[in-house]
Amino acid sequence: MRTTTQARAFVLVLGLAAAGAVLVPASPAAAAVPGLVRIAATSVSSSADFHSATATCPGTKVLTGTGYELNGVTGEGVVDDLRPNGGVATAPTSVTVGAYETEAFAGNWSVTAYAICANPLPGLVRVATVSVSDSADFHSTTATCPGTKVLTGTGYELNGVTGEGVVDDFRPNGGVATAPTSVTAGAYEADATALNWSVTAYAICANPLPGLVRASTVGTNNSLDFRSVVAGCPVGKVMTGAGYELNGVTGEGIVDDFRPNGGVATAPTTVDSGAYEEDAFAGNWSDTAYAICATA
Repeated sequence: MRTTTQARAFVLVLGLAAAGAVLVPASPAAAAVPGLVRIAATSVSSSADFHSATATCPGTKVLTGTGYELNGVTGEGVVDDLRPNGGVATAPTSVTVGAYETEAFAGNWSVTAYAICANPLPGLVRVATVSVSDSADFHSTTATCPGTKVLTGTGYELNGVTGEGVVDDFRPNGGVATAPTSVTAGAYEADATALNWSVTAYAICANPLPGLVRASTVGTNNSLDFRSVVAGCPVGKVMTGAGYELNGVTGEGIVDDFRPNGGVATAPTTVDSGAYEEDAFAGNWSDTAYAICATA
């Protein structure tokens, strides 16, 4: 039989145990894309007609998205390749950016490739779709993630043209409450060419990710030679990939900057899309930036 002192001690222990159980904090939600960072690589700066750079994810990280920046040219250079590596059964780990002069340019210039990288994601692969190859002025194709996979990032490649084609539409689907699952790449001839050519769209796809959505921002619609717009992820989300769309120009506008923010120790949350007129254009036009975002 317990004494009064023993009984009080017993009740106190039970109370502390109960209080301890209540005070244990809940485990935080797991990040959708752990270890997300942005890696950059810049080509040599020279007056050569073509420049290329490859950004590679460090260590065991994998590629979730891409970006690029042309340096030293303002409408005289165009990105021909924004090509992630990988395949239908292989996770991408790098992106190669290749750019040509659209017209003879005597100055020095370079290209920067941006790789958005994360710790390995379940089911990550790269899917490619190629448009018809002919001499039409416009080509378009859509790469769609297989099965239940979702889109984390994008890429494209122009085939058969070297500075004569411009990607005008580089658009992930989805919305503010809908996960993207495909990307459309549409390209126009910047200058008339009789060559047969095509466009390839690349979709970087993974198993479903928590909170994945597509955010977008539309820039000002006017006739200025240059415009820039930033798309940002909602609070609590990080950016895995991006896209853009030029509205109102058909081969006369060139996206010069497709630049995710972030760094080697910082997850990107925004993308800056900046575009120039390739030739003088009197009409009004605008630039839309798209950000693919998941739970941080």
